[in-house]
Amino acid sequence: MTTDALEIDVHAVQALRSAGEQFLLLDCREPDEHAIAMIPGATLIPMQEIPERLAEIEAHRDGRIVVHCHHGGRSMRVTRFLRERGFPTAQNMAGGIEAWSLEIDPATPRY
Repeated sequence: MTTDALEIDVHAVQALRSAGEQFLLLDCREPDEHAIAMIPGATLIPMQEIPERLAEIEAHRDGRIVVHCHHGGRSMRVTRFLRERGFPTAQNMAGGIEAWSLEIDPATPRY
């Protein structure tokens, strides 16, 4: 599985988790959204806070980073932002937590 691709689907993310691969699952939604629905193990850093909190993800610069939001729009912007700043393996989780709920874990609430 390559990290060159800008996007990764929810099934591939679940396969990484099932295989025990170490990667940063970065949730760029707002805290109120995170309170409604979350993927266990995800790190919440709201999109607007990413620039000032880059140091928190620095350790993952050379590792895999998968960014997600509600539907994939904000996380694509964050993914591009990270790649522009030297995080070449950042990937957007296509479809966001909505796709996760529909295709992987129906127990994850939809909103």
